[in-house]
Amino acid sequence: MRKFLTWAILIYALLGIGMFYAQGYLFFRAVPVRKDHRYSFSIPYREVNLPFRADANLNIIQFETQKPIRGVVLYLHGNRKNIGWYAQFAPMFTDQGYEVWMLDYPGYGKSTGELTEASLYEYAEQLYKLAGSKYPADSIIIYGKSMGTGLATYLASRERCKRVILETPYYSLSSVAAYYLPIYPMEQMIKVKIPSWQYLAEVKDTVSILHGTADGVIPYSNASRLKPYLKSGDEFITIDGGSHNDLRKFNLFNKKLDSLLK
Repeated sequence: MRKFLTWAILIYALLGIGMFYAQGYLFFRAVPVRKDHRYSFSIPYREVNLPFRADANLNIIQFETQKPIRGVVLYLHGNRKNIGWYAQFAPMFTDQGYEVWMLDYPGYGKSTGELTEASLYEYAEQLYKLAGSKYPADSIIIYGKSMGTGLATYLASRERCKRVILETPYYSLSSVAAYYLPIYPMEQMIKVKIPSWQYLAEVKDTVSILHGTADGVIPYSNASRLKPYLKSGDEFITIDGGSHNDLRKFNLFNKKLDSLLK
């Protein structure tokens, strides 16, 4: 028994240490591209590079609409790849008369710099400042998908907008990690925590949450913990049977999104 306990403790410690040092890769699956890389998107776009600091560049793609302009959607994407992957979602908004501005986080696409919780917030703030120089607050929609929902709630807690839309959000990144590895003290181990619940409680504008009951990445139960922080007029839309990346296949999701944009 003593030998068994010794091995169990050793394995527990080694796995914990490995997870601690690998958390950047586990949470942030960035795919960088060369700065001279040319994106080939099916809709017109403008590319903006902001020299954020001497060692950091913020890359933004501004997808244009061919319809009468209603405003702009600030799209804060998930933790996979880069803008090249998330561009497929831009027509959901450009077809409704909105420009869609997407930024890449540090290490994603052409954006550079150190990826920290503070830098993620700073990049989101710079995106809003750029949009604010062209659009009034009541023409700006803040949209977050997956990992980006925490950044969207942070941004909306500090800036005014027309509406906040969160697709597959989470209570906090550390709580999602704790769901999968409950034997470790994730609140202390995770460096990038992004407490969405805390920021959501401070958002003044209307919030709409869309989440599927079959989400295998961010459990529905985790997102449901955000409900107590919604105010009167906010809504939590449950997509029965929806998973993490297929909500567009459900009529309820499409009808609700269309109504929110109109």
